Amino acid sequence: MKKIIDLAVYTDPEACEPEKATFKRIYHDEGAIQAAGMFGLKKEDFVDGKLWANGQATLGEHTGTHLDAPIHYAPTSEGKPAKTIDQIPLEWCYGDGVVLDFHHKEAGYAITKQDVIDELKRIKYTVKPGDIVLIRTDADKKIYQPDYFNAHAGMSAEATIYLCELGVKVMGTDGWGWDVPFKVAVEKYKETGDKSVLWEGHLVGRTHEYCHIEKLANLDQLPPFGYKVAVFPVKLKGGTAGWARPVAIFE
Repeated sequence: MKKIIDLAVYTDPEACEPEKATFKRIYHDEGAIQAAGMFGLKKEDFVDGKLWANGQATLGEHTGTHLDAPIHYAPTSEGKPAKTIDQIPLEWCYGDGVVLDFHHKEAGYAITKQDVIDELKRIKYTVKPGDIVLIRTDADKKIYQPDYFNAHAGMSAEATIYLCELGVKVMGTDGWGWDVPFKVAVEKYKETGDKSVLWEGHLVGRTHEYCHIEKLANLDQLPPFGYKVAVFPVKLKGGTAGWARPVAIFE
């Protein structure tokens, strides 16, 4: 029997994220009224005077748990047009899962290559091509709090490149974003004038083709390894990202 752990946050208008979702729904009484108007009937013609529930959602491509496509990072990747989400090979989206635990790092900290090396040594794991590497910060616990946007440690460019060079095509974080919070990066840019610190993890996609998952959840429920991760995105034509319901699968 399989055990499956949900790795997605709720897509919820109440979540404290900039790209908010909005929902408009009708339930069964209104559904009967709607259908009656469409088909020349009366509400009472339906069993119990009820019919369908239906709804509309308005949200950004990066609202809720999602998989970013290379096109999100830059127009080209490795010298070729960057892939949109519908062009991502599905083979990238299923593999052995690995959690690197950085929840003890303070919000705004930039996770380094050496941090990744040390954590892999601690858990006694060697990353191989096709692994899906997940970064635990525990920021998902703050998704309904005003500081959620800035609550995570982020991945540096050097750490991201290191994982790419190990053959990782999909990686992810339970933070709002892959990089350090924007306010931290902006402060560093103003101090140094170095443009490379702005969105540095994302911009690795210019030279290393990869995808990352943002706004994961429940990474604290996973062991370091020993399970599969599936993260198939919605097939959104030309999409810069695809909404997803990632799961960890234990045989």
